[in-house]
Amino acid sequence: MKTFCGRANPTTGAMEWLEEAEDYDYHQEIARSRYADMLHDKDRNVKYYQGIRAAVSRVKERGDKAIVLDIGTGTGLLAMMAASAGADFCYAVEVFRPMANAAVKIVEKNGFSDKIKVINKHSTEVTVGPDGDMECRANILVTELFDTELIGEGALPTYEHAHKYLVQEGCEAVPHRATVYVQLVESKRMWAWNKLFPIHVEAEDGEKIIVPPSEMENCPGVPSVCDIQLNQVPSSDFTALSDVVTMFSVDFSKPVQSASTSYRVQLEPVRSGKAQIVLSWWDIGMDPSGMINCTMAPYWVNPTSALQWRDHWMQCVYFLPREERVLRGERVQLTARRDEYCLWYSLQRARAEEAEAAGGVESPVCRCHAHLLWNRPRFGQLNDQARTRQYIRALRTVLNTDSVCLCISDGSLLPVLAHYLGAKQVFTVENSGVSCSVMEKLLKANHLEDKIKIIEARPELLKPSHFEDKKISVLVGEPFFSTSLLPWHNLYFWYARTAVSRHLSSSVSVLPQSAALHMMIVEFQDLWRIRSPCGICEGFDVQTMDDMIKDSLNFRESKEAEPHPLWEYPCKSLSAPQEVLAFDFREPVPQQCLSTEGSVDLLRKGKSHGAVLWMEYHLAADISISTGLMQISDEKGTCAWNPHCKQAVYFFSSVLESEALSDPAAVTYTISFDTKTGEIAMDFKLL
Repeated sequence: MKTFCGRANPTTGAMEWLEEAEDYDYHQEIARSRYADMLHDKDRNVKYYQGIRAAVSRVKERGDKAIVLDIGTGTGLLAMMAASAGADFCYAVEVFRPMANAAVKIVEKNGFSDKIKVINKHSTEVTVGPDGDMECRANILVTELFDTELIGEGALPTYEHAHKYLVQEGCEAVPHRATVYVQLVESKRMWAWNKLFPIHVEAEDGEKIIVPPSEMENCPGVPSVCDIQLNQVPSSDFTALSDVVTMFSVDFSKPVQSASTSYRVQLEPVRSGKAQIVLSWWDIGMDPSGMINCTMAPYWVNPTSALQWRDHWMQCVYFLPREERVLRGERVQLTARRDEYCLWYSLQRARAEEAEAAGGVESPVCRCHAHLLWNRPRFGQLNDQARTRQYIRALRTVLNTDSVCLCISDGSLLPVLAHYLGAKQVFTVENSGVSCSVMEKLLKANHLEDKIKIIEARPELLKPSHFEDKKISVLVGEPFFSTSLLPWHNLYFWYARTAVSRHLSSSVSVLPQSAALHMMIVEFQDLWRIRSPCGICEGFDVQTMDDMIKDSLNFRESKEAEPHPLWEYPCKSLSAPQEVLAFDFREPVPQQCLSTEGSVDLLRKGKSHGAVLWMEYHLAADISISTGLMQISDEKGTCAWNPHCKQAVYFFSSVLESEALSDPAAVTYTISFDTKTGEIAMDFKLL
């Protein structure tokens, strides 16, 4: 059996389905999993262990046998905790076969094979009875089925089924309860991730304003949660309009309903402002008394307590359907609605009865198409006025009143900027029906439908007639393509530039003129944990899991960089940033590969966790845009990163193998760009 995997092809700007070996899919799943992160989450593990011990004790005190059901056992860790706490028997359910096989080995290695049965099924397929998977119903239900949104991994239907068919009435549950908290805030920075703001352009004939289409203004967006490390958002980036309040809680020891429902809470604003965002997080109480608590609360909620870093559970940002003005002391009602897998919020001024009468609101559906084309960082990028000013400065250097301009980028504002800055004619090539739709709405809102021509065609299929038989004198791109995952995938612009060569005038100006791949060696504060072996976790040997992750990484992934938004993951630079490869857009893509090797000296002491790579685009002589490092802010090497882009992180094998990290003096590198595939291969050695 073959597996087909989607990958961005930087030479075509498209997602393509590649045929992979049968076991590629699960290697990818394991290599990119968050198992290591969970095993390193000391707070989670300790609290689960305490809760499990307490639940087993309560059952034993009643004179009953402790029969445990662990759904989504993963490594078998929670089942082993139960067995070591004195449970008489544990059923550990795991649907992912490679994981279930690993759990069997881990359970055996730790000496619990007689107390734990691993069942490789989805919990809804587990049978109970003399010939079933479980001999009898369990009286302790242990699960870890939660994501950042609490319910996104199907916790509610899983609990609902378990209570009906797999556990006894009045069972103990670990966790016992989950509580979701909310806080209403105003935040220009976060609101900029969901709406397009008006953009001001200083043109020859006065100031022009690019206004967003009304469909975009009034669009509720998409229901998928925006999950981020809220602990990296400074308090200066938002204003709290309400106190933190409880939105709802779920008691896991009683039957759970997964059917769609809503929750309402009255808020009394603590200050006046524009209600735009609902910040949300949850905690899980491991016991009925609420004494054993694991919380995702951000730094400002419990300023005195130490924060546990984790990446598998973060915090949620929800965008209200529209901005609502609230007044201090004047009550409003916040409504949370959910289906089985996601939550969304709305704010009403009305009293509860009136709001009730207003009826339910369906899950948000994007009607403007912009939220389908642009992700949240892309909205932030388009709203970044300082970045837009750089493009305006650069466009001024290449445009004149005779310019015939072609833009190649997905859903870009560059065609509008080029028109306002005086280009005679502007064409824009859009890669998809969605980007065409967004651009049509944008042009219509600004009365530019007859000024800028949208072409939906692959660059290699363009004919002279598309350009009314004119030659292109200015070719522009940000470049940005919605299929790009890694920084260099936007080099598709170079391939598109090559494909349209015959339509370009001999003296064509290309913006950006060129690009460069930059690299820097860093020490991460915490991100290294997602790839670091655990070895022993709360006294249990989980090295089998470490080996499994390492094997899957070696299958391919360990030689690849992975994308991460580094503004969320603090690190310090150990080397100076270094340019390693250059790409000249004024010339077509060359036939031969581009490669380089060299070494970079380490200037600071620290653990060399990996290399960070990013692109810089040289728009004009002295104007550049960085998709990565913005500045190194102090002598300790603290880095500030572009918040609108993901950077590429290549973890060194010393992280993957948890070697004792000596103090290397330098790192050697080999980096090559395959012009046939558009992919970059790299290797590093610590000296």
